[in-house]
Amino acid sequence: MTSSVLSRLRGYSLPLSPSGTSAMLTPPPWHFSGEVVMVDYRVDPVAAAAFLPPELDLGADPGRAAAVFAHWQWCSEPGTELADPGTSQFGEFLILLGCEYRGRPLARCPYAWVDQPVPLLRGWVQGMPKQFGELHQTRPMRVGRAGPLGSAAGTYHGTASTGGRRFVQASVNVTAPAAEPPALHTVPLVHSRVQPSWVDGEEPPVELVTSTVTGVEFSEVWSGDAHLEMFDVLDADFASLRPVSVGRGHVFGYAETLVSGQTLA
Repeated sequence: MTSSVLSRLRGYSLPLSPSGTSAMLTPPPWHFSGEVVMVDYRVDPVAAAAFLPPELDLGADPGRAAAVFAHWQWCSEPGTELADPGTSQFGEFLILLGCEYRGRPLARCPYAWVDQPVPLLRGWVQGMPKQFGELHQTRPMRVGRAGPLGSAAGTYHGTASTGGRRFVQASVNVTAPAAEPPALHTVPLVHSRVQPSWVDGEEPPVELVTSTVTGVEFSEVWSGDAHLEMFDVLDADFASLRPVSVGRGHVFGYAETLVSGQTLA
């Protein structure tokens, strides 16, 4: 394809088209609102360190980790995606590892799964290691008995599978409001943007990036005892991040606007 043809094609992402409307991703900002079920846990510090690039270290609390289930609704600035819930909603599961960059608290996401293609691609743009999976979680109800009522005590569950294999399940029995949001959900995530080599002889750069986020909102956070199991059905690297102990669990609503990325510096 000649450069003159390419110059007539538009799009924030592939596929390019004459108007740009065929692009799989709309340009940021992207607005997110969601319900989160989160479990704090401890991981072997040696295993956690093995997932960190040289620029990062485990910081003052080695082995701090979290398992996060979330159900999201998102839209771009015009909000047109909200008219198609099948496009604007997705489930997600991710693991977070506490770390630091020159004393700055951060969180590293070594694994993440989503159940829709747009957040998969959007994650790759950011450097998030997203894969396809099947994600399910208990959601707060406003009436009735078929689930915990929002802003009230109750038990929440989350499961994640891929390729028909369940690799994690969790439950959180929330009993009372927490004084503050869980720590690993309040610090920036740091990712490695990686573009695999495709053209002979090229050496694509690998860079650490964080995100510029605005409009952060937490609902009231409810916390309580938690249970977390990670099953040895994937590979040895994933299995190395299984919990050595499980801490508190949390349930809350969360919102943010993702504006852009920035090189870690």
